[in-house]
Amino acid sequence: MSFRLRFATVDDELELRALIARSARLLSLGEYTPEQVEGALRGSFGVDSQLVLDRTYFVVEEDGKIIGCGGWSKRRTLFGGNAHTVRDATELDPATDAARIRAFFVDPDHARRGIGRALLERCELEAQAKGFRKFELAGTLPGVRFYTAMGYSAGELFSQPLGDGLSIDFIRMTRQDTTPRSGLVLPN
Repeated sequence: MSFRLRFATVDDELELRALIARSARLLSLGEYTPEQVEGALRGSFGVDSQLVLDRTYFVVEEDGKIIGCGGWSKRRTLFGGNAHTVRDATELDPATDAARIRAFFVDPDHARRGIGRALLERCELEAQAKGFRKFELAGTLPGVRFYTAMGYSAGELFSQPLGDGLSIDFIRMTRQDTTPRSGLVLPN
């Protein structure tokens, strides 16, 4: 079996929503409560169509099935799907601002097989080609270890209200590097 990394399209939205829900529900166990995950799936986690339209969102497929997704953004919004209420589509200045690393989810059956790494490397290379040399993201608690291993530094912990008296914690993470990562190797 082989993996294929490609741009996400609007036709992928239903499959992406299912992947995101499965990934969040299973890979967040022990870090977030089921109620927090369900609340986050109503806005904080989800497909951001702006990334798809900007051609900065990618999917990894195996045998035609999407098993991972992630992207980067040249816009101010730090995280959140289409239903997220705090959005700012203002474009960032690559000379002074950090590109946003956004919405990474991997199918639990394919976790820890290099899919997230391949997606992140592709996103950073694409952003660097547009002049960005700094990267910023809102790391989920389950994702912090991955991003730390990829050279990101943890910053402030912040809580995002989810409604119904619930909130979910994220950690702001950054990386600054003027040297592009090497290779986009997907495991076979």
